[in-house]
Amino acid sequence: MITFLSGGTGTPKLVRGARRHIPDHQISVIVNTAEDLWISGNHLSPDIDTLLYLFSGKLNTDTWWGIRGDSFHTHEEVKRLGIDEYIGIGDSDRALHIVRGELLRQGYSLTEATRILSSRMGIDASILPMTDEEVATLIRTGEGTIHFQEYWVKHRGTLPIQEVIRYAPTGPFASAEVINAIGRADLVIIGPSNPITSILPILECSGVVPALMDAFVIAVSPFIGDAPVSGPAAALMKARGLSPDSASTCSLYRDFCDLFVQDIRDPVPVPGSLRYDTLMIDPEKSAALAGALIEAGKKGKAGNTACS
Repeated sequence: MITFLSGGTGTPKLVRGARRHIPDHQISVIVNTAEDLWISGNHLSPDIDTLLYLFSGKLNTDTWWGIRGDSFHTHEEVKRLGIDEYIGIGDSDRALHIVRGELLRQGYSLTEATRILSSRMGIDASILPMTDEEVATLIRTGEGTIHFQEYWVKHRGTLPIQEVIRYAPTGPFASAEVINAIGRADLVIIGPSNPITSILPILECSGVVPALMDAFVIAVSPFIGDAPVSGPAAALMKARGLSPDSASTCSLYRDFCDLFVQDIRDPVPVPGSLRYDTLMIDPEKSAALAGALIEAGKKGKAGNTACS
């Protein structure tokens, strides 16, 4: 079994490739939920939804969010009637948010709600929220503190970042399902997702890092040089006082990383790293990278952590 730590678009592309090598029921994905929010009365969980749509065959892989061919009539009408719904939510996508919101209001945990939705959508993989507790990534700017979704979607990542804040009033604690998924895995893969807003929220859940220290972990850098493949990772790394590159990413994972992977074009040296083509521009590239990681995991090449 392979367990992924996932957020954003980088890791889902890698999961897409892994499905060429192993059946879905042998895949578990632990998903960042620090970008979740209630919007227009419904519950949006963008990183979970990307996986739900990927495994159910509905994902719009042009954008890597939302449903392929979705309409936006409700979103347009909501805005016309005066609600600042700054996230473009498709009509079928909204239906999922409505159902999840109802399940949560009925007392189901986010893990339970995700399991129910997965079953109803015919998904065999295990999609696991990192926690069932409230947690959010907030961005402090010169204009105030705002939710990460507002920073990235509404303001297009243009506001200068003063601080990245994790709001977690009761923890957060990883669910038992998350810890079990790490413990049962033959290989844990941290995909090329944003370290600050996609992966660190998972690592900050109590119990995750100790579990990873007992697992075989491969981490893939999202950087080539000082630029991320996509998204605001560079600005967020700088806000944390880190250089936006593979070396700093590796340092974040050093306590539990067994193999670290960089792109073949990356000029930043990381001693002991493996080099593969990490630009997953199509399904074949995703499958090739996933296959290489699976083989590396089987061989267990590293005697010492590559991030030390």
